[in-house]
Amino acid sequence: MTFVEFQNTFKGFPVISLSDIEKIYPNFDNRRLVEWQHKGYLTKIKNGYYILTNHEKSENFMFLVANKIYKPAYVSLESALGYYGLIPEGVFAATSITTNNTATYNSKLGRFIYRHLKPQLFFGYKLIHHHGYSISIADPEKALLDFLYLNKLNDNDSIRELRINYLQMKQVIDYSKLEKYLSLFKSKVLTTRVALFKMIFYA
Repeated sequence: MTFVEFQNTFKGFPVISLSDIEKIYPNFDNRRLVEWQHKGYLTKIKNGYYILTNHEKSENFMFLVANKIYKPAYVSLESALGYYGLIPEGVFAATSITTNNTATYNSKLGRFIYRHLKPQLFFGYKLIHHHGYSISIADPEKALLDFLYLNKLNDNDSIRELRINYLQMKQVIDYSKLEKYLSLFKSKVLTTRVALFKMIFYA
């Protein structure tokens, strides 16, 4: 098989998995994947997952890849906060929540970071659309709570260092939804951190 044939088959796939390849080409020679990586035609994201190197690159594409290579997961934490304009955006990493183990994958496309939450806390996300595909991303309220829950921000100084965009926060955060989501965490630690957060940014 030539790479042109392979590319024509998978050009509509944002992420190409080894299982996708084997379904279409049961006798595919995996050595071609190594060869095409060396030639710069394919980019490996993690074992068994690739993208076409000439695929468009964007923040939403990073998020889509993040959803595809480790499931279940939704984009949250710094990436979602940046997406909503609540903190300065991080360009080279996509941060997500998963019910699986915490994991990090480094690739030429960027870094993909997954933080674990128990299944009861796997909520508060929605779908956005990118070129016909759906991306799971936290609501802004849930992204903020995920961040405060998973990071040790127990004093005023550490919370001030978040560089929150206060004006944007007033526009995108639904405070009744924030309180509803907070109650579902059932966490005294998170409740304390949210109280500190409010004291600093709403004083």
